[in-house]
Amino acid sequence: MNIITATFIYKDGKFLENMAIAFEDKIKEIEEVEKLQRKYPNTKVYEYKDAVLYPGFINMHTHLEFSANRATLKLGDFMLWLDSVIRYREELVNEVLNNQEFIFEAINQMLLSGVTTFGAISSFGIDLQACLKTPQRVIYFNEVIGSSPAMIDVLFNDFKQRLQESIKYNSSNFHPAIAIHSPYSVHPVLLREVLKIAKEQKFLVSAHFLESKYEREWLEEAKGAFKDFFEKYFSTNKPVTNINEFLNAFNDIPTMFTHCVQANEKEIEYINKYEHSIIHCPRSNRFLSCGKLAIDGIKNLLLGTDGLSSNNSLSILEEMQAALMMHYEKNLQEMAKKLIDAVTVNGAKALKMPIGKIEKEYFADFTILSLPKINDKNDIALYSILSNKQAKALFVGGKAIIA
Repeated sequence: MNIITATFIYKDGKFLENMAIAFEDKIKEIEEVEKLQRKYPNTKVYEYKDAVLYPGFINMHTHLEFSANRATLKLGDFMLWLDSVIRYREELVNEVLNNQEFIFEAINQMLLSGVTTFGAISSFGIDLQACLKTPQRVIYFNEVIGSSPAMIDVLFNDFKQRLQESIKYNSSNFHPAIAIHSPYSVHPVLLREVLKIAKEQKFLVSAHFLESKYEREWLEEAKGAFKDFFEKYFSTNKPVTNINEFLNAFNDIPTMFTHCVQANEKEIEYINKYEHSIIHCPRSNRFLSCGKLAIDGIKNLLLGTDGLSSNNSLSILEEMQAALMMHYEKNLQEMAKKLIDAVTVNGAKALKMPIGKIEKEYFADFTILSLPKINDKNDIALYSILSNKQAKALFVGGKAIIA
């Protein structure tokens, strides 16, 4: 048994003072410091003054397989970026294959910023071993992609092989899951077969959805820059699905939809209706000029850094800082609190795992951030985001990773 305390502990939307947590690998009790010390004498006490203790942060969406990218890919426009991904994909993937340190470096950026759980979107499986070695919890989303009818069987078999390989390592720290690339890049037959597996075996599911204006134009009108892209690389001028058909495929499978920048109010309502979540990746959206997610009305908002293919770091603290600036019209204090919830309790709801909350029998995953002297408790969330470049301390499953 161990005890941990901080100036403030974030629980159930409130910042508690003079409280502590007794924990092993899971949280056993939440009580006043003195009471826990009397109940558990001679127990190691981790005490963090001028700090706030949060449930471990969750970075719900990243791509580690492109971690070798620094300035190879083109930023500033989604289609220019996508074209550069096609041209340089093999080169970047080979760099990671030859040097896994790129991936470990990226994982370490998340760790230092307070991330105790992350969702890794894996297209090739080359990040599997690195994800197994990290002390963090990993939701390992095996991704399926492919819109050519002639390639469905080959792509489906490749996906199943990668999924089965990841299932071998299923544990409390490693959770195999499924990712659908996007409506423009996955054939409906392939989508149907993959979601059938997800439903039968109860896998978590993630999908990119309406990231750019070009995607919407292509799916609705079969024209625009995507038409040129598909004619150039895939010799086709017709989308394989439409927006409603794609969304309807997930009706009975709670899904984490990533980006949704170009989703309209009706589509957001539809996503809410079926208990889906939306993962916001503000810096990636800005760097690819996709626009700004309309966060009002989203029932369960999550946060992700996306990958180094479209971001300059995987720090969740920097992502939250960017979100505060992007959503400039929002009240700062309220927005900071919304972001904290997006990387904690909302993640717990989407993942249906005992993480993201300070609650008995939830995993003892903690992120501790330094806090300057404040005069108003309503400023705690804001200044804990603004005042930190990295976490002061980090615990996963009761183990001190940074102490």
